[in-house]
Amino acid sequence: MKKTVSSLKSMKNKEKITMITAYDALFANLFRDADILLVGDSLNMSFGGAKDTLSASLEQMIYHTKAVCAGASDTFVVCDMPFGTYTDETIALQSCIKVYQETNAGAVKIEGGAEKAHIIKALTTNSIAVMGHIGLMPQFVRSEGGYKIKGKDEANIAKLILDAKAIEEAGAFAIVIEGVKPQAAKAITEAVSIPTIGIGAGSDTDGQVLVWSDMFGLNTEFKPKFVRTYLEGATLFQNGLKEYMQNVKEGSFPDENEVY
Repeated sequence: MKKTVSSLKSMKNKEKITMITAYDALFANLFRDADILLVGDSLNMSFGGAKDTLSASLEQMIYHTKAVCAGASDTFVVCDMPFGTYTDETIALQSCIKVYQETNAGAVKIEGGAEKAHIIKALTTNSIAVMGHIGLMPQFVRSEGGYKIKGKDEANIAKLILDAKAIEEAGAFAIVIEGVKPQAAKAITEAVSIPTIGIGAGSDTDGQVLVWSDMFGLNTEFKPKFVRTYLEGATLFQNGLKEYMQNVKEGSFPDENEVY
């Protein structure tokens, strides 16, 4: 059964939430059994060769979200709002209304803590479901001078908890916690009544999310410490290509059963 905002919230402290990225209909269909599919702004990094997420546009995110929704119509889909599309309440509403009107996304995701609470409030009071995102926030990579792990001291943990509470109070139904120390993620998770979904944040969150090309071994140049590889995808694809090339060159493909 397709998850809803209410059913996802009810999973806290009962059942771990599984979330995986998806960017097209083909793979969305393969991943449709996950609780949530995230159309991440990571798409330009994972498949476009970009160095960060900042180049993703609203038009791109809508295009890919439509494709994912088409491929997994019975799965809850979240659209990652790209950099620059929620700088104030007016822009955020315009951007997210466009996502809702042009796709079947169940929610949007926004990076930022207490400073973004008023924007989240503006969205949720206008019937737009919001997933928050705190800790290491990829859209802040340039302003922070790199990807910085958070939750290393008590002061930062206290700030993260305040961020999470502000997001919850603004109406968010869940929060992604990325790149924080496990003890910080645990404290945040215990401080709020909505689910937390971790990535590089330990096992004490209410769920986990991974980029699919990382977890299935397609990224051969870089593997984040927090990624567990569930399939040697690159090797499988490379071996399949070698066999295809050999069959073509030796003339064994196509055979009599593979022609009209």
